[in-house]
Amino acid sequence: MQCQKQPARLFNHQIMNKFGRKRIQSPRALWRLRAYLKRGGIIAYPTESCYGLGGLPTHAGAIRRIIRLKKRPQNKGLIVIGNELQQLQPLLCRLPDDTQQQLQNIWPAPKTFVLSCRTKVHPMLRGARRRQLATRVPDHLLARQICREAKSALISTSCNRAKQKPCRNSKEARKRFGRQVWILGGQVGKRKNPSKIIDWSTKTQLR
Repeated sequence: MQCQKQPARLFNHQIMNKFGRKRIQSPRALWRLRAYLKRGGIIAYPTESCYGLGGLPTHAGAIRRIIRLKKRPQNKGLIVIGNELQQLQPLLCRLPDDTQQQLQNIWPAPKTFVLSCRTKVHPMLRGARRRQLATRVPDHLLARQICREAKSALISTSCNRAKQKPCRNSKEARKRFGRQVWILGGQVGKRKNPSKIIDWSTKTQLR
């Protein structure tokens, strides 16, 4: 497929050289990024604690490709991140006003909440959760910026294969996945542990 032929590269000059320092400025770079994602392409990008693998949560091929790359069980589900709550809402059931306000007060934060989602959400995203989806507005400026400039929420799962340590930088991601993904430059956050996963309805911590 076309998306597999996209050369993996460090995108520092167009995305960010250092965390939080520069905005994406090249219209051509943005167009290429959006087009790549729309074709089902997979990106590797920095998050709060490690590099993540991402793609469009509405593209079935991207979802399957990520699961295949990670050698991950299909029933485990995947996290979806957005620049803000509004970007996640097309995937979610309508949230009560008080829930929206609470989430907006909490996010951005390294907290992933499992929320009721629409039936159109791909089963491999939901995993064994059936009608629920794990969502987050990350406490990482570049990760949020990528969602904003991509004009879409993104899948966010650690950049590694099952039972391996997550990649912490673009060099490790390139060594691990080579030309199978498009690697965006940037620095991960200072957190050592992945985000907490909490069931919003029961307040039970799942991770």
